[in-house]
Amino acid sequence: MTAAESSSPDRLAELSAQDLRARLSEALDLYVTAMRYPKGTAEQRAPMWLAHMMRTGWRCIGAFDPNGNLAGIAYGYRGSPGQWWHEQVRRGLIERSGPAAADQWTLDYFELTELHVRPDRQGRGTGENLLRALLAGATEGRVLLSTPEGPSRAWRLYRRVGFVDVLRDYQFSGDPRLFGVLGATLPLA
Repeated sequence: MTAAESSSPDRLAELSAQDLRARLSEALDLYVTAMRYPKGTAEQRAPMWLAHMMRTGWRCIGAFDPNGNLAGIAYGYRGSPGQWWHEQVRRGLIERSGPAAADQWTLDYFELTELHVRPDRQGRGTGENLLRALLAGATEGRVLLSTPEGPSRAWRLYRRVGFVDVLRDYQFSGDPRLFGVLGATLPLA
């Protein structure tokens, strides 16, 4: 890759479920690399990503480097009762803040499920561009996401575009890590 290619902006494109299925291996490799997960994680996540594509309001945006390779990906869908993440977050909100807070955040929201940028493409605005493009098409009143606790580029991005704390230091079932659940009113400022 030349210096010009490495500094060129990434091109964004909306991906259909068929488009993402065709690039699923590439997308999951990007996910594993960006999150620094063990390689076997991709095989475990593939069925989940395929199931997510069937959810109401699912949308996906890809970022492509000048060579046409996937440089970033963002997807999400309308959150609703019965979905694992929805039930986990709602339970946590009820326990910590009460039913009114749970209703405020979980009755009409877009779940930002995945947002990842290849490490060699980070720090160029690709993550924010993906986030804004994905959420520009959302019809819900709010957006929610979860991200591991601790300082990161992701936290700086979410704060910069107006996300606030919804639930902090939360432990999802089956994961020993602590997460922050963040939310924002749509459209983003």
